[in-house]
Amino acid sequence: MESISDNKQRCVIVGGADISDYARMRTYLSAHDFVIYCDSGLKHLNGLGAAPSLLVGDWDSHENPHLDVETITLPVAKDDTDTVYAMREGIRRGFKEFLLLGVIGARFDHTLVNAYILSALENNGCRGMIADDYSEMELIASHGDEEGSAEVDDSYPFFSLVALEGDAAGVTIKDAKFEIEDAVIGPSYQYATSNEPLPGQKARISVKNGRLLLIKITE
Repeated sequence: MESISDNKQRCVIVGGADISDYARMRTYLSAHDFVIYCDSGLKHLNGLGAAPSLLVGDWDSHENPHLDVETITLPVAKDDTDTVYAMREGIRRGFKEFLLLGVIGARFDHTLVNAYILSALENNGCRGMIADDYSEMELIASHGDEEGSAEVDDSYPFFSLVALEGDAAGVTIKDAKFEIEDAVIGPSYQYATSNEPLPGQKARISVKNGRLLLIKITE
């Protein structure tokens, strides 16, 4: 079994949603990544150029390639999607940092479930990021008395904050086109959409209580 002690520092999970800009996706990858391809995520193998460390799937959307790589074959009827199972497997193997590619796409149900993987990772003491052709996503989360915080530099033209899990309180945004202080953002009123860092500055975001999904638009 591969482990983080074998010079693998981060778990990368590749799903089957479409990827148009492989060159940009490759910039996120490192030789020290433990890469899990999930079922039809294998269609991205050549485009990403990242050798698989593990294959996971029920093989309902991609034929099992029977590569000389550790493979976990799952039943078709199960509670976890292949991607969620891969996340659990990465946690079980001791990884604390996760990157998800090919998980945001035309299937809105899978897209939404995959966004919530960031919450599941946070619940297990891990950190995750999702990258797609247009954006990067991560959680800003408070921990006890410790505020959650993040910065967005002006290389990102837009950013949005989305409340996924009830109200996030004490939300402050500074050095952005639209600033707020000690505000509440909840699921029923998502008003922190399409903000902009000020030119030459980094937008600063903090959350005193709760979690927000930070979506940084890359182009």
